[in-house]
Amino acid sequence: MKKGLIFDMDGTLWDSSDNVAKAWNEALVKDGKDWKEITKADIMAVMGKTMDAIADIIFEGLDKDERMRLLDLCCNNENIYLEKHGGELYPDLEDTFIRLKEKYNLYIVSNCQAGYIEAFLTYYGFEKYFDDIECYGNNLKPKGQNIRLLAERNNLDKVYYVGDIQGDYDATMEAGYDFIHATYGFGQINAEVPELEAFNKLPELLDELNF
Repeated sequence: MKKGLIFDMDGTLWDSSDNVAKAWNEALVKDGKDWKEITKADIMAVMGKTMDAIADIIFEGLDKDERMRLLDLCCNNENIYLEKHGGELYPDLEDTFIRLKEKYNLYIVSNCQAGYIEAFLTYYGFEKYFDDIECYGNNLKPKGQNIRLLAERNNLDKVYYVGDIQGDYDATMEAGYDFIHATYGFGQINAEVPELEAFNKLPELLDELNF
């Protein structure tokens, strides 16, 4: 039986919101756009949403073409910025990857733009821990479809998705797999699910779940 752990990014593996806000503001200044400063709180409020939904919120009031132009501009700069500066990792992340890799195949599925996961992996040298990744920016598919797509192409028989917000849970249920709630992250879950209080507790929790 091939077991896989699929991870969300924001609020599960790291918090990049501060540097994402810096990258977006930098991009808007370079573009000459007269726009209010985007704050860390603004970014945290939209973490986990698809990129088109984020553009609708952050650039509310602009026409669609302009929203998408600014989104592309900001996301491209974001990938470059994060590949140079990283974000705030949750404690003991790499040590826990090493422990998990002894027993499980590891993956990432996110609603982010193409290149975002790669920036995370490149900056920290984490590529060696992950077997595959997928995201909204690659194929414009919602998270539930991408969880199932990744699981099927990697021939996974049993899957836990680890995420922190209700949308992660809903997507996992749509895909038909099991869910672990990273309670240290950005959101709450309206369901009875296994709870992960700190990332470094994941190996022990999986043992308790007989995974």
